[in-house]
Amino acid sequence: MTVARVLPNVTGLDKQFDYLVPEAMADSARPGTMVRVELHGRRVAGWILELDPSDALSESELKPIARITGCGPAPDLLALADWAAVRWAARRRHFLVAASPHRAIPALADLRRTATTVEPRSPASTSLLAAGGGVLRLPPSSDPMPSVLSAVAFGPTLVVLPSIDGAMLLAARLRRSGLSVAVVPNDWAAAAGGVDVVVGSRGAAWAPCPGLAAAVVIDEHDEALQEEGSPTWHARDVLIERCRRIGARLLLVSPAPTLTALEWGPLTRPPHDRERAGWPIIDVIDRSEEEPWKRSLVTSELIRHLRDHERTVVCISNTTGRARLLACRQCRELARCERCDAAVVLDDAGQLACLRCQMLRPKVCLRCGAGKFANLRPGVTRLREELEAAANRPAVLVTGAGPEHPREAGVYVGTEAALHRVDRADTVAFLDFDRELLAPRYRAGEQAMALLVRAARLVGPRGRGGRVLVQTFVPHHDVIQAALLSDPGRMIDGERERRRMLALPPYGAFAEISGAGSDQYVSSIPSAEGVVIVRGDEQYIARADHWMALGGALNAGVRPPGARLRIAVDPPR
Repeated sequence: MTVARVLPNVTGLDKQFDYLVPEAMADSARPGTMVRVELHGRRVAGWILELDPSDALSESELKPIARITGCGPAPDLLALADWAAVRWAARRRHFLVAASPHRAIPALADLRRTATTVEPRSPASTSLLAAGGGVLRLPPSSDPMPSVLSAVAFGPTLVVLPSIDGAMLLAARLRRSGLSVAVVPNDWAAAAGGVDVVVGSRGAAWAPCPGLAAAVVIDEHDEALQEEGSPTWHARDVLIERCRRIGARLLLVSPAPTLTALEWGPLTRPPHDRERAGWPIIDVIDRSEEEPWKRSLVTSELIRHLRDHERTVVCISNTTGRARLLACRQCRELARCERCDAAVVLDDAGQLACLRCQMLRPKVCLRCGAGKFANLRPGVTRLREELEAAANRPAVLVTGAGPEHPREAGVYVGTEAALHRVDRADTVAFLDFDRELLAPRYRAGEQAMALLVRAARLVGPRGRGGRVLVQTFVPHHDVIQAALLSDPGRMIDGERERRRMLALPPYGAFAEISGAGSDQYVSSIPSAEGVVIVRGDEQYIARADHWMALGGALNAGVRPPGARLRIAVDPPR
């Protein structure tokens, strides 16, 4: 009888087991098939990884497969999952779940390829794809559709976008062009059967696409393409490896390509005049000459836009609550917790609250006893009140915890969630942009530029009169100058130099290890040449020259039973 090697879909388990394939199931069992098997007295789901392995146990020691659930990942994706398990120091099941349908698929759909060539295609994209692939920089207001059509001309194409809403809109346009399209995960069976274009969000990097000839990643710079939870895999990196293995072409499209993308492949950009026309007007409000104790986030230039009732204004500050940093107006002492010395915040009840130890106290200075404080870093709740008074019209608060579609208004204020939840604007104002530029994250510059790209799409190109206001104390920062001159490439040289000097991605592998059980886990990792692990404030930092070396070392460690480890390779934040 045939023996199948099965990987159970069980959290915390990364071990394979051998099972017999009953004769009635022999025709359906193949590598990637999803099954149910008995394990430790209960039935669990799993995947067949291999048939008749050379080191299989004898038939007398094996149990039969209980049931075949349906179709699963193709053999090339099984091998890709093995690679990803090392690349992101994770269990293989995480990636096989991403590559599997969300419901049982007993049989694949019929082949529906049309082999239709649709216009208009992008000459720049066609040239890059003909050469094997590369990076295409387009202004924020440009339509990526011609780039996708250029890829489709080479054969079956996989397209990944940051959001499922964007994927569905693109799929509708492609269908109207006469192409057969599958949107994953819902159309997984059709994608596995064969269509012209497979479209989806981040998880589509693992979608089936028989005969894959080309792949396109739209908005390669967007953080939504990286998994927030552990493992922190990135759709761009998965597709780079997937296309390399099968010789498919890959096109990365973005208004502001990341350094990782630029180190991977050649860059093509439009003429500067065309690129500049696709960006809005950027107004930089230099606040570096202001008196430190009189710094209000509501500047005179912002007030001018707020009081123009013909303009819809969106104000962005990623500081939630009412006040995040206070100082006594009398003695100028920063407000700190009397128990743990952390900075305290002002809650909605008017008390000083410590977010570290949860201690509450009245609004009184510990040094001089005064009760009046300067709000050095107001939260969006307090800012809404100030902006509403300055604009003399209602302002709506928009945060990630609020409704997805806020009520219509002339002024919105909120976190960066407002850039995704407001449909259009005439002005987007970043009230405290330095908080993003100078954040203690190695990708802070790229993430700040991504916010400017999102704002540029919200207000439209400069021909429409849209404006982006950037309030800053560092007006000559590379990111700000790059946006001001409509040339995102201006920030790359400085970014490249800093990361090379610090051996940060893509010039070195970097991971953060945290969570319960991390001490025991790190102590179990065997020494490996070139891999360094040090203790940080609240986590461990692991470094190596290459990701596979780092992942191999981390996977050699023993994860304690019941531990809640988080291993973040190339952490997004």
